[in-house]
Amino acid sequence: MNKILITGANRGIGLELCRQLVSRGDEVIAVCRDLSNELKSLNLRVIEGIDVATAESILSLKNQTGLDGLDWIINNAGILSVESLDGLDFEAIERQFNVNALGPLRVTTALLPRLHAGSKIGIITSRMGSVEDNTSGGYYGYRMSKAAVNMAGKSLARDLEQQGIAVVLLHPGMVATDMSGGKGISTAQSVRGLIQRMDALNMTQTGSFWHAEGEQLPW
Repeated sequence: MNKILITGANRGIGLELCRQLVSRGDEVIAVCRDLSNELKSLNLRVIEGIDVATAESILSLKNQTGLDGLDWIINNAGILSVESLDGLDFEAIERQFNVNALGPLRVTTALLPRLHAGSKIGIITSRMGSVEDNTSGGYYGYRMSKAAVNMAGKSLARDLEQQGIAVVLLHPGMVATDMSGGKGISTAQSVRGLIQRMDALNMTQTGSFWHAEGEQLPW
């Protein structure tokens, strides 16, 4: 049994991660801004009122997590807005950087004292953050923020290697959530793959970028 903390846990991929991990017997701490009825119905601990974009929330999260060790952190919280070259919203782009790129770094560094040799850090990123794979342009804030969090994850992997803590960047696929407008595969299918990647993660894979289905992705 693993003790696992998941951000962005009130809906979509985060909620399904909680559901599947609890069902197999893991101890889950669900972190969210607002508690949904679906999350409330699960047998887990919830820390609500946490916005990964603010220092005050991260301090509250650190204090509420307690001193017990964590086996996994899954940084799932994220936002998406649509920008094209002829309609750039720089405030929205900055917000995506704050949540998508800086949020996982805030959470991870705050909770580092709770980790140990053998702990794992998963960052739910996106293939849209791949520079090599960008063939369609647009989505400036989302693409740039996900590329930035990929770099953060790579640096964390290098910095935590000597402590025996593995880090992985995970693309969940095109998943039918509110963020995608309901288009894509089911959250259940995506999350099964994400959990498989986390289970398989070891120090030989730290700092790498994977599709939930098991394909290593280009940077």
